[in-house]
Amino acid sequence: MDAQPAVPGPPLGSEAGSGEPMTVEPDVADTDARQVAPPAPARTRKAVVIAWAKRVLIVAVLAAAVYSVYSQWDEVYPTLIALPWPSLALSLVAVFAGIFLGPLVWKIVLSDLGAPVRFMDASKFYLVGQLGKYIPGAVWAVLLSMELAREAGVNRARSFTAGLVATGMGVLASLIAGLAALPVMLGGRPESNQLLWLFLLLAVGLPFLHPRLLTWSVNLVLKVLRKRPLESQFTAGKILKALGAAVAIYLCYGVHLWLLVDSLGSPRLDTLVLSAGAMALSMTAGLLAFFLPSGLGARELVITATIATVLPLPQAIALALVSRLMFTVADLAAAGAAALLAYVQKRRGVPAPVPAED
Repeated sequence: MDAQPAVPGPPLGSEAGSGEPMTVEPDVADTDARQVAPPAPARTRKAVVIAWAKRVLIVAVLAAAVYSVYSQWDEVYPTLIALPWPSLALSLVAVFAGIFLGPLVWKIVLSDLGAPVRFMDASKFYLVGQLGKYIPGAVWAVLLSMELAREAGVNRARSFTAGLVATGMGVLASLIAGLAALPVMLGGRPESNQLLWLFLLLAVGLPFLHPRLLTWSVNLVLKVLRKRPLESQFTAGKILKALGAAVAIYLCYGVHLWLLVDSLGSPRLDTLVLSAGAMALSMTAGLLAFFLPSGLGARELVITATIATVLPLPQAIALALVSRLMFTVADLAAAGAAALLAYVQKRRGVPAPVPAED
């Protein structure tokens, strides 16, 4: 049988037998996907704006903190060089110990809120977020902490609620520690008597340590924010752990001030109790004076009025300023250390938490 000659087929790109170019129909699924997909440029612009807003905010709070150190240097320097260096070093260590207990309180509260985080993640958004207090108005510290917590896998509603609970526990812990300074305040300088009303907050806040009442109040906040309520109520064990850690913070701060006071006078153990009470009350006064950068002035007033009962007034004022300087330096160093460690972990490929969806 003879081989049949090959019949040429239609040219590529044309229909069979027509000789007309074939029109290639676009894939329907691809067309639908292109129509459904959101426009990338708009989303990219939003991400760029948010990223730059974060950078500007961080630069602003760092500048404010550095200026706080610079503006007080002339008043602090004479007393600073008169203090023994061992006392200064140990005092600064006590400040760092108290600062690094702060993330632990947040970690405990967030775990009870159903949003457990690693201690390093809590350190990052807490320590860096705390720099926002150096800008007048508490809103900056809250916004910065919420945004950083979101990158750690905690949505804004949970981080905002945890911030309220942790702050409330901090106030109660400070007033509990501040009871140690109450006798001195009652018989001390008139300025300290004006702060006695702070202890009314203790009577109001203590009932909220009950798990049911605390859960109800948190769910009320979440309802106002139009967020889902807590899946379970707070536990007494976690509440006591967070409160204990908060009290330990003020004990560390008390040791910090006690080392400074005793370096200028004869060592007295009773000044440790006085110093713890003074630091605790000064922190609460500074928190309530949220319109001032990091409570500037309010903290120094309480420390000066209390420490002036055991030291001459000029020395008490100088120690209050030295304490302010040491806290500012420690805040900057702690935030820098947390940010640096996060960067190192990222470079080493340590898995980062998935940012939360609000």
